[in-house]
Amino acid sequence: MKNAKMSLVAFAFAAAGLFAFNAVRTGSIKGTVNPADAAVRAWALSSTDTLRADINKGAFEITDAKPGTYRVIIEAKPPYKNAAKDGVTITDGQATDIGEIKLEQ
Repeated sequence: MKNAKMSLVAFAFAAAGLFAFNAVRTGSIKGTVNPADAAVRAWALSSTDTLRADINKGAFEITDAKPGTYRVIIEAKPPYKNAAKDGVTITDGQATDIGEIKLEQ
């Protein structure tokens, strides 16, 4: 009886650990901006999250994105205008490359 209880407790801890590990899996959004020196930050917005990343030499990667659909906004330096891309989908644990975003003046 004592061994059965210990086995049940061990199984419960193992199952809880497995579910906790699966819940942490996040993805990322990466891309480039043209012109490379015209942007400051990239933002990813969903119904539950707001994430950001600095743009370095025209490239960015927004990490720790939960699975779902995001709107990506590129924060531009004047005289350029901010740009946005809707419908960016993040899959569990995957990196999503949205390609190049061209900024307009």
